[in-house]
Amino acid sequence: MQDLDISILFKGINFLRLLGGLWVTVRISLIAVGLSIPLGILFGMFMTLKNPIAKGISRIYLDFVRIMPQLVLLFLVYFGLTRAFGWNLSNEASAILVFTFWGTAEMGDLVRGALISIPRHQYDSAAALGFTKMQTFYYIIVPQTFRRLLPLAINLTTRMIKTTSLVVLIGMVEVLKVGQQIIDANRFDYPNAALWIYGVVFLLYFFVCWPISLIARKLEERWR
Repeated sequence: MQDLDISILFKGINFLRLLGGLWVTVRISLIAVGLSIPLGILFGMFMTLKNPIAKGISRIYLDFVRIMPQLVLLFLVYFGLTRAFGWNLSNEASAILVFTFWGTAEMGDLVRGALISIPRHQYDSAAALGFTKMQTFYYIIVPQTFRRLLPLAINLTTRMIKTTSLVVLIGMVEVLKVGQQIIDANRFDYPNAALWIYGVVFLLYFFVCWPISLIARKLEERWR
């Protein structure tokens, strides 16, 4: 019966396959986020420099990342640069490279915004109290920047997790691709399988991203 197509989830190891595909998605996201955070912090500090060359480089990089869709970047790296220069990059390595490139730009802009949001008089007050520049940065600027930055960085993490679904288009067997394989293999026996498979994929993404979003919201409310 068609209304029993939900049983496809429990046929063989289908559900375990979906969980395995989810782990691929989460693994790519975690590696990209782990690389993007320190690189983004450095880039954000670089963006606050008064040097016009630094400002020009920062603006070109940030605009390029924001104008270019992530899917085009994936195709450019995996199908373009790797073939043109003979690089031996797997689809997973290409995905991590692209999402780190994108995440670094976004994280850098968040860091820049957090740094420049600190009122100038706090620097002046610290100098008047005899703080060195290093002490001012460590005891006054960093704690305030961290509180402003953390909820935004967590939200960026959820965006990166959701965006990694694009890697299916460069041959990555992640949760969405596994779902498609299960549907294609059972299209005659389970004609309504897509409803249940994609419904479970939705729930898997939800249960990964929702706790992260909840943490960001709670931190914003606490530190407001």
